[in-house]
Amino acid sequence: MSEAMSQAVTRSVTAGSAGLLASLDPLLHEWLPRQRWFAGKGRPVTGFSLVAATELLPSDAKLGLHHLLVRAHQPLSPVPGSGVPHPGDCYQLLIGAREALPPRLAPALIGHVHDGPLAGRTVYDALYDPRPAEVLLEALRTQARIGGLRFERREEIRPDLVPRMVTAEQSNSSVIYGDTFILKLLRRVLPGVNPDLELPLALAREGCPRVPAPAAWMTAEVGDTGDDSYVLGVLQPFVQGASDGWELALRELAKGEDFAAEARALGRATAEVHTALARALPTVSLAHLQLQSLVDGMAERLEAAAQAVPALRPYAPGLHSAFEALADLAAEGHTWTAQRIHGDLHLGQCLRSPSGQWSLIDFEGEPAKPLAERRMAQPVVRDVAAMLRSFDYAAHSAGGPPATRWAAACRAAYCTGYAEAGGRDPRTDPVLLRAYETDKAVYEVLYEARHRPDWLPVPLAAVRRLAMGSQPV
Repeated sequence: MSEAMSQAVTRSVTAGSAGLLASLDPLLHEWLPRQRWFAGKGRPVTGFSLVAATELLPSDAKLGLHHLLVRAHQPLSPVPGSGVPHPGDCYQLLIGAREALPPRLAPALIGHVHDGPLAGRTVYDALYDPRPAEVLLEALRTQARIGGLRFERREEIRPDLVPRMVTAEQSNSSVIYGDTFILKLLRRVLPGVNPDLELPLALAREGCPRVPAPAAWMTAEVGDTGDDSYVLGVLQPFVQGASDGWELALRELAKGEDFAAEARALGRATAEVHTALARALPTVSLAHLQLQSLVDGMAERLEAAAQAVPALRPYAPGLHSAFEALADLAAEGHTWTAQRIHGDLHLGQCLRSPSGQWSLIDFEGEPAKPLAERRMAQPVVRDVAAMLRSFDYAAHSAGGPPATRWAAACRAAYCTGYAEAGGRDPRTDPVLLRAYETDKAVYEVLYEARHRPDWLPVPLAAVRRLAMGSQPV
């Protein structure tokens, strides 16, 4: 990075932010809803409000760079249980400005600005551009303070790492630096402690090798007193040559290769992460009242899904029996331990290194859920059930009896591996496991009906099995 860029990175916008947003407003109306990570698809954007704006490179330079936190307002029902209108989702944007966009940045185009501080310039998603990505790395390397932005690090970072954006579709955005680090930029951000930073830091303190330890991170302090803090991004080691668990499973399935050994190793990795989290953070005991609340939530989600998806309705009574069986055990005095877990575990959240080591990534939890809910202690079986569903998804994407047998072998091997490292086989708690897998399958039915109707038969196959009382494994 040049000396001029290093100096410019310390400048913060103090005026003209409202004019900046006003000038970008018509362009964002068109561009933002088209992004893979935009959460409000299907509902019109009625307006934008500015949460925070920071100038990272001056507007009048050859390359201008603005960091924005922008709230998108859409017609929404009230926040569940509160009666309060939803405030709208807040998105992190890194806006680059040039006189003209070079052809290599054409996919990043947002549009041409006609008025305001960027009048006459072309604006674009700056994460596609290596130079703005260098600005972020330099800020992390030097632990910069830029307006409300805060950059922290745990280890040394070389200044000469060449950035490249990950172009695969994701719910966030990622930049790889020289095959050494990967920076995950959260797009939809919320104030508060984000588990995607909190849990990997806790695991790093425990020395758990199954989760890449954060090397650095960036946050924003918003408001007159900085009361609201947003986690914006996390820099972690890049596992060069690693295979995504989902893609690896599909490749092996397509070749007719057995995946049970990998599933067993992945079960061990999951148990090791759970064990380390139980050491690092408090655990709680779930007794009758807590379990009844959990069961009520499962039943309510089933009812809502059955109303929205007619194909689910014939199975609703059988699915309710899975939740009722759990409620009966709780009423008899059974208790379960709850702790912090991954919260959104599936094959796509797992990486296998060339040496065969499995790692778990992306501890953000289910993005659609409130942050407080994502940070709640829960039984580890919830993660296990989600992974069992992921094996089913992989198998059904191939189809046919061989794939079904492949999934059954993977599910059993995963539980065996979990028991080897965790000391307890999830299959010894069949009522809890069935309830969680049922809850996950119901969620999948609703999701597929809304977003991918062609995939609806995948969770419906599990629904049929679970409604008949079949055990998950």
